Amino acid sequence: MDIFVTLVHALNLAAIYGLMAIGISLLWSSIGMINMAHGATFAVSGYAAWLVADLMKPILLAAFGKTVMGTAAMAGVTLATGAAMGALFGALIYALAFLPIHDKPNFPVRSLIVTLAINLATVQLLLWYFGPKQKNLPKIFGTGKLDIGPLSARYDQIGAIVSTVVILGLVLLWLRMSRKGLEIRAMMQNPEGAVLSGISVRWTALPVTMLTGALAGLAAVLLSQTIFVSPTSGTMPLIKGLTIALLGGLGSVPGAVAGAVIIGFLEAIVGAIPFLGQRYVLFATFLFIIVVLIIRPRGIGGLLDEARK
Repeated sequence: MDIFVTLVHALNLAAIYGLMAIGISLLWSSIGMINMAHGATFAVSGYAAWLVADLMKPILLAAFGKTVMGTAAMAGVTLATGAAMGALFGALIYALAFLPIHDKPNFPVRSLIVTLAINLATVQLLLWYFGPKQKNLPKIFGTGKLDIGPLSARYDQIGAIVSTVVILGLVLLWLRMSRKGLEIRAMMQNPEGAVLSGISVRWTALPVTMLTGALAGLAAVLLSQTIFVSPTSGTMPLIKGLTIALLGGLGSVPGAVAGAVIIGFLEAIVGAIPFLGQRYVLFATFLFIIVVLIIRPRGIGGLLDEARK
């Protein structure tokens, strides 16, 4: 087992899973909604990024050629398209699955059913329009690898890790510094108190759904550097995001980050063990999550909450 290769692979998985899990946790902790259409957001954003990248490729090649500037421009266009489409789809989810039912009884269950229906309908629409054939996104970080002595890592892995750190840093900065971010944090910490102080749940929910949709869109572009875009490509990231959010403690953003890192390392280590390999990655992952939740039903976030107290 090459320890450095396993470490880079683990951080790459943790980065992408973290974007999905944090979005799910943010939605639950701020507006009490479990978004089962997160996978549909992932797939739609991936297809939008593919369409725009395919359209812009000849234009960027003519303008910059096969240079570093051209690669950077393609990366910016692809990432921006994924984030923008994710945010727009998040706004659609807000309009369909939040506004009509947020003040009705059993909103969490109702929203789960509605978003699941949106997810199923979206997958079928993508299958009807694009067909089952997988699509390749451009390699926005290049196709080579960086060698530092005996250590080496692919550009797509380095790009995904660095991009995720920057994205999450900007999200946390926005949550701490902007007025709307402070309102969202107030909803996360004490929804009843936030409402009594004059914060509108109706209008706070829109930026939350758009932000989490944008995170799913960015995850689609980053993960599609190593896999393909297809109508069902969001299914596994949705499952991983939900399970990591549960492991971290549903509603706990630090717990989601910790859970993503743990699962990323667990998958990378199990996959690198010769007598186990990729066949046992899912088994080991879910077994670990089940054991943790049996011992600690509140997840890792519960441990962090107690440590703060």
